This record gives sequence, C-alpha cells and structure tokens, in this order.
Amino acid sequence: MKYTTKQQLNYTLVLGLLASLGPLCTDLYLPALPELANELQTTTASAQLSLTAGLIGLGFGQLIFGTLSDKLGRMRPLLVSLVVLMAASIWCALAPNIGQLIAARVLQGMAGAGGAVLSRAIARDLYSGHELTRFFGLLMLVNGLAPIFAPVLGGVMLTLMDWRGIFFVLAIISTLLLVLSRLRLNETLPPERRNQGGIISMIKSIGSLFGQRQFMGFCLAQGFVGAGMFAYIGASPFVLQDIYQLSPQMFSLCFAVNGIGLVIAAQTSTRLSLRYGELQVLKFGLGIAGCASLLLLLASALHAPLVVLLVALFFSVIVMGIVAPNASSLAMQNQGNNAGSASALIGVSMFSLGAISVPLTGLKGTSSLSMALTILGCYTLAILCFTLLTKKDPVGKALV
Repeated sequence: MKYTTKQQLNYTLVLGLLASLGPLCTDLYLPALPELANELQTTTASAQLSLTAGLIGLGFGQLIFGTLSDKLGRMRPLLVSLVVLMAASIWCALAPNIGQLIAARVLQGMAGAGGAVLSRAIARDLYSGHELTRFFGLLMLVNGLAPIFAPVLGGVMLTLMDWRGIFFVLAIISTLLLVLSRLRLNETLPPERRNQGGIISMIKSIGSLFGQRQFMGFCLAQGFVGAGMFAYIGASPFVLQDIYQLSPQMFSLCFAVNGIGLVIAAQTSTRLSLRYGELQVLKFGLGIAGCASLLLLLASALHAPLVVLLVALFFSVIVMGIVAPNASSLAMQNQGNNAGSASALIGVSMFSLGAISVPLTGLKGTSSLSMALTILGCYTLAILCFTLLTKKDPVGKALV
C-alpha cells in the first residue's frame, strides 16, 4: 500500500508520540522522585525501585505486545495497551504506599511498551533500507521531544500539583493517544502476512532471533547503551538535586539540554548514515560512548566542578541518538514478517538491562561516581557485544 506525503507525516507524528510513551512514563515524574520518597516515607533506593519497576514493565511488555502484533496485526494490541496504560496511570496516582506504586508502575510500563514496540514494527511494515533508517531518525526526532520536555514539564507541574497529579496527566495523555491512534492509523500487517501459528510458534519466532549473531550484536549494543542512559535517568535527579543542590527546575533545564543534544545527534547520524553507511556511523557512536564515559568517570573521581561533570554527561547521553537509529535499522533490516518479535526483543534488552543498571547506581548510596561507573560499564559491554557478535558480518560489510 502506497502512502501519500500527508499520510506519511501523520504516521511519523503519531508513531513518534506513541514511541514517546516510554520516556514519558520514566521522565515525567523524575523531578518528583525526592518529593515522592518523602511523602511515602520511603528510602531513595525504594523510590528508585519505582523507576526500575517501570523499566521492567516496559521491557517485558514489548515482548508481549510485539509477538501478539505479529499474530493479530498491529492495531488491536496497540489500542488495548493504551486502555491499560490509562488505568495503570490512575492506579499510580492513587497508590497509598510504595509497594502499590511499584506494582502499578510495572503494569504502567507494560502498557506503555505497546506504543514503543508497535511504532517500530509499523515503521518496518512501511519501510526498509535507508528509508527505514531515516524514518527511525524522524521517530527519534519526535520521540526526542519527550525526554526534553517531560522533566521540564514535570518540574513546572510540581509548582502546581504534587507527584500524584503527574500520573493523572499521564492518564489523560494515554486517552488522547488512544483517540488519535484510532482516527489516524490503519492496519499495516495484512492477514496473509501474519504469524499463523499458536503460542509455541510465537515463542519459537523469538527464540530464533537469539541464534542470529548479527541481530543480537546490534540488539545488545543498543541495549547496553540504553542501559547506560537509564542509569543517568535514575541517578541524575539525586546527584544533581541532592548532592549539587539544583532546584527541580534547574535539574529539568539540564535534562532538557541533554535531550536537545540527543535529538541533534540522531538527526546528524541519520544523514551521515546515507553517506558512510549505518555500520560506520554506529562504530563512531560507540567510540564516542567509550571516550565520554571515561571522561565522566574522571570528572566524578576528581570531584571536578559541576560544569565539567555536566559537559561529560552531555556527551555520554547524546551517543544514544547516534547508536539507536543505526543499531535499530541494522537489526531490523532482514526481519520482515518477524518485525514485531524483533522489535520486542530490542525493547526487552534495553529496558531489562536498564532495570538492572538503575539500582546499581544506588547500591552504596547514589553519587556521581556510582553513576559514572555504571554508565562506563554499560558502554564497555555495548562495545564488546558489538565487536564480538557482528565481526565478519556479511550484511554489515554490504552496508559500509
């Protein structure tokens, strides 16, 4: 099916908004974490567990909705995920204690995963090759607005409401996206292309991906870089607000600057991939990740001034904009009808690894050093997985 330019713009906007559900679920309430911990009379580590719970849900929810979409089509799982997201957000807002909040966050993350995984799967239904890379870049442009504005909006909202109000806003956003998806999106996976098997067949389709070295190399490279970014997301509110005494609004501003850098990096890398190939740009991004995380560790260990730490942190964060579009495109190139499962596994790797990296930053008390060590460890593993699993990859050579 051919789409007009107007339809493509509509799809880019709506899919970008759907993909932004993950960052919204994690970033919108970040400035409220210290307040949340105080009101619920819990520890910093327990408050961070609410973020970890959301990441776990985001990871495994993609596995559920991605595989279901290969069998049922894209639209039905998408609409169900948005309804559940609305209900889970209301539960978060009404949670009386940290235990219920953590449980609600798992469900919220699982539901929010539907938008993330299905936006990639729908893009794969529509595009391939460099067009797919360019579309992923456009998705990241729209999607990148969420992490830029979410903490800023969250900081502003805290001047008008408490942390519970933020979750009510998420419920409203999910309702609006439900209406927008129903009106603007069409089914992109016709019945004849769907997985006709049962649950066993769906599990096998995911299992087969683990045997594809090139896919796993790109998947884990993106996953570990994403885990490093989530370590930053989970630790930075406490590092910058509690240790460096920034206000929620100033923290939100710092977060926004990094988000703008990430979007610019994503758009630049997409253009560079057309000239040099996705593989070379991905290597470049991983190289920056290694160098920037080392500088961040040095700045933290030497107790450098805040401005030095922020510069190192900026470059450590924007590498996600270089790695994600190119790694996703390379991983998805040959998946075809298996796009939902492949997209799900990419999401599972990133969010499940992120769920591990976030609490690692607070094992002995959250600090700039613990944050830097975790980010460096994640980026090092990303480079190792890419190097070991994609070596002598014929698909990669063809893209150079």
